Amino acid sequence: MYNEDILIIQEAIMAKSTHFYELFQPKHYNVYLDINRATKQIAGTSTITGDAKATNIAIHQKYMTISAVKADGQAVPFTFDDQTEGIHIDLGKTGDTTLTIDFTAPLTDSMMGIYPSYYEINGEKKQIIGTQFETTAARQAFPCVDEPEAKATFDLAIKFDEHEGETIISNMPEVKTENGVHYFDTTVRMSSYLIAFAFGEMQSKLTTTKSGVQVGVFATKAHQAKELDFALDIAKRSIEFYEDFYQTPYPLPHSWQMALPDFSAGAMENWGLVTYREAYLLIDPDNTAFDLKLRVATVVAHELAHQWFGDLVTMKWWDDLWLNESFANMMEYVAIDAIEPTWGAWDAFQSGDVPMALQRDATDGVQSVHVQVEDPAEIDALFDSAIVYAKGARMLVMVRALIGDDALRAGLKAYFTAHKYGNAKGADLWSALGDASGLDVGAIMNSWLEQPGYPVVTAKVVDGKLTIAQQQFFVGEGQDAGRQWQIPLNSNYDAVPTLLKDQSLDLGDYQALRQASGEPFRLNVGNNSHFIVQYDDTLLQDILANVNTLDEISQLQLLQDLRLLAEGRRIFYAAVVPLLKQFADSKYTVVTSALYTVAGNLRKFVTPDSADEKQIKAYYDQLSAKQVARLGWTPRATDDIDDELSRPTVLSAALFAHNADAVAAAHEQFTTHQDNLAGLPAATRPLILANEVKNFGSAALFDTLLAAYRQSTDASYKADLSAALTSTTDAALIAKLIVAFEDADTVKPQDLRAWFRGVLANSKGEQAAWDWIRNDWQWLEDTVGGDMEFTTYITVISRVFRTADRLAEFKAFFEPKINTPGLTREITMDIKVIETRVNLIKDEQAAVNAAIAESVK
Repeated sequence: MYNEDILIIQEAIMAKSTHFYELFQPKHYNVYLDINRATKQIAGTSTITGDAKATNIAIHQKYMTISAVKADGQAVPFTFDDQTEGIHIDLGKTGDTTLTIDFTAPLTDSMMGIYPSYYEINGEKKQIIGTQFETTAARQAFPCVDEPEAKATFDLAIKFDEHEGETIISNMPEVKTENGVHYFDTTVRMSSYLIAFAFGEMQSKLTTTKSGVQVGVFATKAHQAKELDFALDIAKRSIEFYEDFYQTPYPLPHSWQMALPDFSAGAMENWGLVTYREAYLLIDPDNTAFDLKLRVATVVAHELAHQWFGDLVTMKWWDDLWLNESFANMMEYVAIDAIEPTWGAWDAFQSGDVPMALQRDATDGVQSVHVQVEDPAEIDALFDSAIVYAKGARMLVMVRALIGDDALRAGLKAYFTAHKYGNAKGADLWSALGDASGLDVGAIMNSWLEQPGYPVVTAKVVDGKLTIAQQQFFVGEGQDAGRQWQIPLNSNYDAVPTLLKDQSLDLGDYQALRQASGEPFRLNVGNNSHFIVQYDDTLLQDILANVNTLDEISQLQLLQDLRLLAEGRRIFYAAVVPLLKQFADSKYTVVTSALYTVAGNLRKFVTPDSADEKQIKAYYDQLSAKQVARLGWTPRATDDIDDELSRPTVLSAALFAHNADAVAAAHEQFTTHQDNLAGLPAATRPLILANEVKNFGSAALFDTLLAAYRQSTDASYKADLSAALTSTTDAALIAKLIVAFEDADTVKPQDLRAWFRGVLANSKGEQAAWDWIRNDWQWLEDTVGGDMEFTTYITVISRVFRTADRLAEFKAFFEPKINTPGLTREITMDIKVIETRVNLIKDEQAAVNAAIAESVK
């Protein structure tokens, strides 16, 4: 039905009111869906009871055909508006209204909305239907007010072309089946994007928490049953931990964890039915690297943290996305550290999230944690893992360190009590934490929340006085806007205040302070605050002279800050080179990780296949030699977690160095396990496979590994095979890989970015990968363009390119796309990232390579 007058009225209304919730506030949904996998069609009815605040309202839909709209049983006029993804309806009245909307819609292959996941068992192709509605894809499944604030209760009734042996699960338990229709219990009040269901042939394992919550892990039958055990244990214990920590019960009868074979994100916190990429839920307990176990544990803990922080209390609008993600990102580490205190969860945070946040947040033009946003494409672009997740988590770690766990827990309990089943803004959280702690948390945190970037605090001895000052830190060109932060300084000197609120501060006579303390002056002890420190030569030399007395986090922090200062042109990279050897033999994986992060950055100054490359390989050989001898190639009974995590790092360094013994040892491991390559020790398996491809490769080996990739259901093994295959130096085999990019039976779209990155980062494959993405950009956009991680294809390129020619090509291709919604910030920032790298290499390449050559003498 089309009515031009209504369209004009609706356009006027929408110009003033972006949010549909302001026009119509749903209270309850009855959603009936009839899903046909054979025809890839959905037919359904969405019945919505709510309060109309205007006579002309709007309901979200996308890719739908609407056959009828009724209000209180009477047909009413309606029109479509693709720009706002809405059905505009003329009710002719306000107040309580029941809308009934009949519709049809397609099953998608975009991993958004309601979609099939594909898998094989014994060569037979099968599919399982799942959902992914965040951020704005519930409107592809049923007409709804698809905004976080539009919370309502939901009754789902689902029919599908069912055959024997299939299972269907949803947010709530199934209450009955009649005439092939599965009816689910009424949900609690919740946002539309958290609705979820899945059906197909499944296996599951169940357990129950102390408080009676049923917990389950579900997967396709392509997996071994034992692969469900680890996640089930972590999920149960995480819920028990959160109920205690939050002092708020889990409010639903069950918590299902579902592994989907095709999933665009890592995982999604649908209330009561959390969905995951298989790689982040299912693991082989008999042969999984420890870092992957920790990763799966933290992902499960992250999603279950959301069941309270995000689901029970939801951000009012997407500008406060950080309220969901930053908090869950911190809590995943809090939970796993409490559940398994020997696993070193916070070490993983310091080695992963922290440097990621510091690197991205130093580029001018980066988003702040809190961002105003309206366009759905721009909402998806908010999901910047380095900012909304990692930086936001660091902000909250700062808060936790300032107020302590008792105040944190008391504040959270008050926050949940005040806002449960409703919505909140950032100010509400700061208020609750401030009331619990007696600190003005909002005043401290707003400088971190509302401003992009972070400060470098300079510490100097000037005329005998110890002084500190803050200034925004940039990697590359940056517009200094005079920003200031309230910085938790965490110094080891008593004379230093808790917070630096001013631009600079005089701390007094340095010699007197040094003598009273008895140790070198340091800031940000524990590395929990989001800033870096630049010490003058007097202070830095004092620290370096006592470096062996520093704990491992302090050593990591020193390496981290020196690397960033070099990237930001505040010190010379060549000056860092001779410092690295004193960290090379550390027992601690966080130090080893930080060391090789710096060493890895030195590789950009080296041209492949050059004399300089030979020198840096010799440098890597020297850095890794003692650790390789200490740790060897095979796990030992005496290994601790640091040993397990350090082994692949140092062996990778030895292989990059092309150390003859390391190359031979890896080849021997391959030969020993060639009849069962999946049985290689998981921690070193990717190194062994890649070594074989690079140094002993053939077309036959390549085909064998590619066939193994196609056949395996083990996500960890598949990732290792992908890393090995993309490291080939054979141009014909690289061309074969490029063809596989668009063959979904080989490379699933969810895994394509890793394959693309692998070929692009391979100097022999860079041109082929770059040509492919430019030639087939439209195919890529059509295939994964609706994915919130789509922009990371651009990010990946910016991490590899380092020459003026590549910069020019990057700009020529992406600048015409700069106004595409959701891509603008990424393209703008990544041009700066590449420009910065090109200029740094041009200015410092000779000096860095001379320093490396001097170091290996």
